[in-house]
Amino acid sequence: MDLLFFDLDGTLLNKSSKISSFTRETLGLLSEKNIAFTVATGRTMHSAQFVLQDQSFVLPHIYNNGVAIWDPTGNALTLENLLAPTEVNLIIEHAVKNNITPFVNTVDMDSPNHEHVIYHSMPKHKVEHDLIEKYFSRTKARLAPIEKLPANAHITNISMIGDSPVVYDMYKQLNMHDELIAYSGPAIEGDEYRWMDVHHNLANKGSAVELLRSQLGASNVICFGDSDNDLSMFKLADEAYAPANAKPYIKDVATSVIGHHDEDGIAHFLRERFSL
Repeated sequence: MDLLFFDLDGTLLNKSSKISSFTRETLGLLSEKNIAFTVATGRTMHSAQFVLQDQSFVLPHIYNNGVAIWDPTGNALTLENLLAPTEVNLIIEHAVKNNITPFVNTVDMDSPNHEHVIYHSMPKHKVEHDLIEKYFSRTKARLAPIEKLPANAHITNISMIGDSPVVYDMYKQLNMHDELIAYSGPAIEGDEYRWMDVHHNLANKGSAVELLRSQLGASNVICFGDSDNDLSMFKLADEAYAPANAKPYIKDVATSVIGHHDEDGIAHFLRERFSL
């Protein structure tokens, strides 16, 4: 049994952060041939579901770089490797010191639909205001002041966006802490900005992929990704493919480099690979 895992941003999604009509049609053809596929993304559940709407992904989804696995059957959500209070305080201290707004992503496990609540301090920069108005407002996430963050909150990760040199320096500093792992890259808002997600160091896509491989009885795992948060699943995949836009070190460990994400590279590869 083949089991396919798709990263979203920079991989399955185009530069407008959407699934193109050609890719959408290709995924439908995969379903018709009973080829198993799902997503493994750094996005939160509600952010990912916004871009996946009207597209049927029936198998469990991997969110938050492996922290969350959501099974559409029965709406079951499991969380692993959440951030501890001491780790949260450390990340927030770095953000405050660098005049960056931390967006603390939490999941309310007691709510019927696993409400995503984002706690944050007052935005200090236009790019942070834009993130709220143009991005968070389109999802089902609820925003709340960081002062209201519950002591027992289920914190999946902390996100930030800001001037590229500042965020990159924070990225390097946070990755020096053994209990943390930070992922970062250029923001779609412009090359002068970078985004960053900070997780517990045990959180990764690879562990979640391995779990689903075992649960679903897959004999051949095929992964698609473009960035450093995809390395963990590339290392255990039987086949790993990087789009032409992927970071150089991702291409180096890939089975092969395929077409650009904004040119339906994944879809074209799938149609040839599986004779769709």
